[in-house]
Amino acid sequence: MGGVTGPVFLWLQVVLGVTLHRARRTLLQAAILFCVLALLVWVAVFLYGSFYYSYMPTVSFSTPVHYHYSSDCDAPNSVLCSFPVANISLLKNGKDQVMIYGQPYRISLELEMPESLVNKQLGMFMIKMSCYTNDGQTVAAVVRSAMLHYRSSLLETLNTLLFSPLLLTGMTEQKQLVEVELFSHYKANSYQPTVGAVIEIQSQRVQVYSVQLRIHAFFTGIRYLLYNFPVTSAVIGVASNFAFLSVIVLFGYLQFIWGGLWPPEQVRVRVMMGDTTRMQWRREEARKRMSFSQTKIPQKDNDHVAEQLEEPRQEASVIQKGEGVTV
Repeated sequence: MGGVTGPVFLWLQVVLGVTLHRARRTLLQAAILFCVLALLVWVAVFLYGSFYYSYMPTVSFSTPVHYHYSSDCDAPNSVLCSFPVANISLLKNGKDQVMIYGQPYRISLELEMPESLVNKQLGMFMIKMSCYTNDGQTVAAVVRSAMLHYRSSLLETLNTLLFSPLLLTGMTEQKQLVEVELFSHYKANSYQPTVGAVIEIQSQRVQVYSVQLRIHAFFTGIRYLLYNFPVTSAVIGVASNFAFLSVIVLFGYLQFIWGGLWPPEQVRVRVMMGDTTRMQWRREEARKRMSFSQTKIPQKDNDHVAEQLEEPRQEASVIQKGEGVTV
């Protein structure tokens, strides 16, 4: 009985050792593959994020407009001494340009105006905007008109009665938001970049609560897809980067394992097959020349043709002995 169990235990020990070795090797290969895939995914996401950050401009930019005017004159009530003027910087953090070259932008001005008697009697007024470069040169200027929206006396009375609880508690006010489009398709010049703008309200009787300058980009082409379909664009971009990186890693792995895309053994076999084919062709040509020489050429020339026929045979014997060319 002991003579039977000894080989069985030995066989089980060998099988268990081989199984553990294969399992450990498989686990190691799976861990390496997982780490490589995780690294490729991280690099693909990083490349897409870098491209998106560098390629996509600022979508929307908003800044408050603070007007200043002269007040050292003897003017009657509700009349300013000069036009309200504001100087706006179009640089983010004082150094980065808001508008990039070649990108169209829509520039508008939002005025929060009270429905006061002065503004109602004001009627239309002009708003002027002048864009300038770093050296103070004006590159673009525009003038637009604006006014409060008309409301009849009956509509104002009904609106006051309806919203009287909110008006009394201060949750709402009797004001209007007037939006004036200054530029509908503004493009910055690459040789004269826009760094600021001067906005002037050409009226000495206007009354405003606050003013906001808004710049919104109109995207076309790839920027339009990236902005309107961010999830789809991100998936396609990351997948493309991952596929490209995977091909590079695969070629590198084949180069490390086989020394190239085709193993040296396959190259050696192809070269030997090419040499054999070439020698067969030479042998056939020699036979044809031999048959032709037997009919028209003297016997002394046949010896020379026989020597040419013998050369491919010698080369074939050398290749059969194992002397092949390796590329």
